Amino acid sequence: MKRRMIYVAATIGLAAVAMAAWTITARAGYESAEYEVIESDGNIEIREYPDLMLAATDSKMDAQGRDGSFMRLFRYISGANEDGQKIPMTTPVFMEGDVGESDVSMGFVMPKEVAAEGVPEPKGDGVKIRKREGGRFAVIRFPGRLDSRVAEEQEAKLREWMKSRGLEGETKAEAAGYDPPFTPGPLRRNEILIRLNDAANTDAES
Repeated sequence: MKRRMIYVAATIGLAAVAMAAWTITARAGYESAEYEVIESDGNIEIREYPDLMLAATDSKMDAQGRDGSFMRLFRYISGANEDGQKIPMTTPVFMEGDVGESDVSMGFVMPKEVAAEGVPEPKGDGVKIRKREGGRFAVIRFPGRLDSRVAEEQEAKLREWMKSRGLEGETKAEAAGYDPPFTPGPLRRNEILIRLNDAANTDAES
């Protein structure tokens, strides 16, 4: 019996390692939005982001794209645009707005090459192209399923850390998800981002 339990535990462990390796490999297959890490403290970072171009649509935070928002964006990058252009998927998917509320804007980051050459206009309603202004952000990273409750908890932790450092940021936060919906919760990469105001940026650089 003891040997069997060891075998089962080893099998589960190997499966977990294999799933983790698969998740990392899957993420590596996508272009990811660039940023520079200014400061790191455990699972919290201060990052500098450049301007990013997003294809965005209205979404429900708790739906995680099951309200049709994800598919609207997916159809856009699959060719539902004025050029009929297929655009590679990238990470992360940004969700901007009041993270603790249900109504947010879900956005796919446009690849650097597409942004440089000109982002094609969407066909039909529901998808808009807009610029996400670059700047300095406080960011907390965490696993699990992302919903309004989790987002509120992580945002509170991040704001407490910012307060301890004398950093001030915008009242609204963003969420970012890096994994497909079928990725197991413990292997998922989620983030909450708060844009630091100009005074905080100046203080951090001085």
